[in-house]
Amino acid sequence: MATPQDVDKLTPTDPRMKHCTYTIPTNNKTYHYLLCEPPTPTPVTATCLLIHGFPDLSLGWRYQVPYLLSLGLRVIVPDLPGFGRTDAPKELEAYSFKAVVDDFVVLVRHVLGEGEDHEGERIVLGGHDWGGAVAWRFAMWYPELLRAVFSVCTPFWPASEHYLTKQELVKLLPTFGYQVQFEGTEVEEAVVGREKIRAFLSVMYGASREDGQAVFGVAKGVRIDLLEADKIGESPLLNKEEMEYYADEYVKNGMRGPLCWYKTGRVNFDEERKLLGEGKNKVTVPALMVTASRDAALPPAMAAGMDQYCVDLVKRGVDASHWALWEAPADVNKHIGEFLEGILKGQPLKASI
Repeated sequence: MATPQDVDKLTPTDPRMKHCTYTIPTNNKTYHYLLCEPPTPTPVTATCLLIHGFPDLSLGWRYQVPYLLSLGLRVIVPDLPGFGRTDAPKELEAYSFKAVVDDFVVLVRHVLGEGEDHEGERIVLGGHDWGGAVAWRFAMWYPELLRAVFSVCTPFWPASEHYLTKQELVKLLPTFGYQVQFEGTEVEEAVVGREKIRAFLSVMYGASREDGQAVFGVAKGVRIDLLEADKIGESPLLNKEEMEYYADEYVKNGMRGPLCWYKTGRVNFDEERKLLGEGKNKVTVPALMVTASRDAALPPAMAAGMDQYCVDLVKRGVDASHWALWEAPADVNKHIGEFLEGILKGQPLKASI
């Protein structure tokens, strides 16, 4: 079995990726994104938009991008609002699924250009964690713009008829207990400065305290009193160069922006009333769901009912924690590759309008 060390990946200074920015004309929100083109003379078979989650960055897809490039895909990987070099607006509405999906439609059109060569071109879309939720919503709002959608760890759920507070949601999904803490101000007020941010990220990426005490758990969240930088070990999932890059990127916006993603429940609910009104409760494009067997926050059981909401669904699993993109990259890539193989050969690049 291939280990992460055997899988090609982007480095923080990798020449295969170009750092770009684009400001959405309608709202002046500036996005940072990585743009990666297939190596010459590989022909471009499609464009793929990858969306990261929390607490992650565009570089979170570092193990997947080289593989997708080898398949001939042009890859666009933005930092979500609040993260890294993308703007961190004050208003929560800027972080809603619909707002970000609309931004990404404009961003992709910008990257592809407005020329005739790319008019009507449909893309492949992938997401992890919050990025998976955004990907599923993109597929609901704009299915005509997609050839396929895939998600790692994050299952699809339809728009809800009834609003649930975080406290009510946790009664149904106890593994979401940490979200109650993240919705408040405790973490963003306590995790300030590079050392504290680096310690927080290390813990979220699997690092332990030297004395063995648990600093984070999905049921309760982060033990702020135990988040002592000099007592937190190194993450087993990121090397030193990657960890320093992540810490530097997170210092730019701090934790307020990233944590806004846990505060938009009401905004999303209100905006998705339109989906319900239009009877849109299914994913109609080809879909792949990759679950991770040891994901404490999003266990595979959460994806059990997805078949009723997806017209064309493939389900696969990997032996990994929530950080499956990094822990089991060979298996994740294999599942994505097998899923896309038939789609890229069997579907036209452009929609028939």
